[in-house]
Amino acid sequence: MEAGAQARLGRWLAQTLGGAVTSVEVSRLSGGAIQENWMVELRLEGAPRVFVLRKDAAATIATSHGRADEFALIRAAHRSGVLVPEPIAFCSDCDVLGGPFALMAKVDGVGFGPKIVKDLTLGGDREALAERLGRELAKIHAIRPPCADLAFLGVPPSDPALADVAALRAALDAMGASRPALEWVLRWAERHPAKAEAVTLVHRDFRTGNYMVDATGLTAILDWEFAGWGDPMGDLGWFCASCWRFGRNDLEAGGIGSRDAFYRGYHVGGGVSVNPDAVRFWEVMAHVRWAVIALQQGERHASGREFSLEHALTGRIAAELELAALAMTAPAEWSNA
Repeated sequence: MEAGAQARLGRWLAQTLGGAVTSVEVSRLSGGAIQENWMVELRLEGAPRVFVLRKDAAATIATSHGRADEFALIRAAHRSGVLVPEPIAFCSDCDVLGGPFALMAKVDGVGFGPKIVKDLTLGGDREALAERLGRELAKIHAIRPPCADLAFLGVPPSDPALADVAALRAALDAMGASRPALEWVLRWAERHPAKAEAVTLVHRDFRTGNYMVDATGLTAILDWEFAGWGDPMGDLGWFCASCWRFGRNDLEAGGIGSRDAFYRGYHVGGGVSVNPDAVRFWEVMAHVRWAVIALQQGERHASGREFSLEHALTGRIAAELELAALAMTAPAEWSNA
């Protein structure tokens, strides 16, 4: 971050935090495929403080919330007892850093999905971790419409499954993407939609890689830019989808534990009744939505808006996601051929 921006940030921090800021050091953090994350280290009234600053990347994707809405979602989750980084303040003054940003307390831990799955020194007891994640998800699903603080989410869908099908079709059309495999699976979903027993707040990206752990267990749930009203089974399906197990297909709950432990925590935490058929439907949809997001990430690079090898490579995984979704929706007679 250039010196002028860092100086402006220091003045904003002093005003917002209500004290003398004598030094500010800002460094870019890894991760954050859609947004930028920066670590902010400062001295406030002589005492060291560390925060995370989250702002828009040079290019984003249409289904991602802006920073103000994401901050409101984190604040609502924090008030409901969800283990999230403490929301500190939001800045809408674009003169400070050229765009809006959120300031949150820094949480210690590791959030990189493949490392969490492979490094068994992280997360403590893995069955206990899966159960804890289920309990946290139940707290998220306890937030129900109407909710004045989340009015920007709009009217809850009457049929979340068909609403998702329509949104994913629209996203493909907006990119001009011709993907027959995805169209097949979307047609399957249209003909076999899961019936939502409840509509709640859903995280929509609740998976290994979007929470942090230390050596003992869970430290925070991250990345709320896709959250909205929907079928709570969608979050269970997303977490358990094979595309988010990072190679540990034997551990159906996010590559870190058993589905039974995850469901048990969700039940103990007061989550809605688990419908296995609906969860399976949403596991199929997880592959489709991740494929669409991957294509959008690839398009960010191909368009020239944000040159990135990571985005370019992400766009290329859509084909393997399509293959998995086709296998999950193939007619039985094809599977037996």
